[in-house]
Amino acid sequence: MTDFDSYADEYVAALDRGLAISGENRVFFARGRVLWLAGCLKKLGFTPKRVIDYGCGTGTTVPYLRELLGADFVIGLDISPRSLEIARVAHQSLPVEYKLTGEYVPDGSADLVYCNGVFHHIQPNERAEVLGYIARCLRPDGIFALWENNPWNPGTRFVMSRIPFDKDAVTLSARLAKALVRRAGFSVIKTDYCFIFPRILRVLRSVEPWLSGFPIGAQYQVLCKNNP
Repeated sequence: MTDFDSYADEYVAALDRGLAISGENRVFFARGRVLWLAGCLKKLGFTPKRVIDYGCGTGTTVPYLRELLGADFVIGLDISPRSLEIARVAHQSLPVEYKLTGEYVPDGSADLVYCNGVFHHIQPNERAEVLGYIARCLRPDGIFALWENNPWNPGTRFVMSRIPFDKDAVTLSARLAKALVRRAGFSVIKTDYCFIFPRILRVLRSVEPWLSGFPIGAQYQVLCKNNP
């Protein structure tokens, strides 16, 4: 697994350099993911108050989990102490707690676990254990939003090739992700593919919701329910 402590201070710059080919930056994608998730949860009539950002890194997504999902409290978990230090400084005013994954003991109290771009950094033989950990974080019928990079999208593969901390990535398709979460006891609610058009074609983005069922977006979300 990548040593994210060694990348933490340059993480934002490196990520934005990699994403520049799309014409957007990390903020566009971070906000877009949570905005899409918020729409999905609204349709389900589900309002999460206690949210975990699993693999939160330097905390870019945390403000959007508060703003767009209406979460009262967010717990950011990560394996990188340095990334968490940066996140704490960046979001001192928010009701958020940052902890190392090895220090946080799951207690089944989270309404929602959000996870983006983490599983391609986890060795395949360790993914089931991580999913078990996430399930124990959630209350019964809690929601797990798993976001990953779509390996069938050539733009995604090109962007990942430009990002130094993705050099060890073992990508997973949505089909594999769904099989993994089902094996871990989750039931899949829906799968969506997002971020189809780059900025230069942004005039076409209004039709993306109608294309979300096709495996052409740069990322996908597998939305599932915890069934302990």
